[in-house]
Amino acid sequence: MSYATVLFRVENNIAHITLNRPDNANALDEALARDLAGAALDCARDPSVRAVILDGAGKMFCGGGDLAAFAAAEDAGRALHAVTDHLHVAITHLTRLDAPVIAAVHGSAAGAGLPLACLCDIVIAARSAKFVMAYTRAGLTPDGSSTWFLPRLIGLRRAQEMVLLNRVLSAEEACDWGLITRVVDDGQLADQSYALAEQLAAGPTKAFGTAKRLLIAAATRDLEAQLVAEAYGIGAAADSPDGQEGMHAFLEKRRPKFTGA
Repeated sequence: MSYATVLFRVENNIAHITLNRPDNANALDEALARDLAGAALDCARDPSVRAVILDGAGKMFCGGGDLAAFAAAEDAGRALHAVTDHLHVAITHLTRLDAPVIAAVHGSAAGAGLPLACLCDIVIAARSAKFVMAYTRAGLTPDGSSTWFLPRLIGLRRAQEMVLLNRVLSAEEACDWGLITRVVDDGQLADQSYALAEQLAAGPTKAFGTAKRLLIAAATRDLEAQLVAEAYGIGAAADSPDGQEGMHAFLEKRRPKFTGA
């Protein structure tokens, strides 16, 4: 499907979602949030998708919400609700995917752009990239799952510093803090992101999905409940075609050929 504010394509089992409002710093308005939710649903409904790359067109990944649009709205609160309704649907679909999601961040991930990066399973950033919350600087409060992901990724004290003091992190600092996965030279961002997506797209997609959900759920489950979930997860994986292939390949000392089943 084509969208007005998102570029979306699927090639070689890799979905590529590009925020496409480059003249507006890829700022989220209702149209972009709706299109992002649509692209995320397309990924969820397409069994051929085994990895996803999320990036931004133009000079930056995402500059946050479209404050100009919100300020000009007759009812700013209603306008923001409309955006968050679609944005949160997009986040739900992306975090529930079996396919691993890679964020390729250049320029800035600011405001809502920061949680868009945080929700991804792997975050690769250009060396010149910057990360900042910026909500309270504009008299607003965080959204887009940022208050859920940030404390889990970097701890409460550092999350408080980012939210209340709007500290700007360099890519190296963001990596040191555990906010992102890897820093690469600016000119290597696209190639490195695609190479990683190819690697993940050749993996056991359903096992990836179960592993992703186990990691996210662990923060809110007690030990016994997590053990039960792990037991059911590994049992289902062992019975799956990819699980059977992986075990036999290991015993036969050969490279497995996973199909995502």
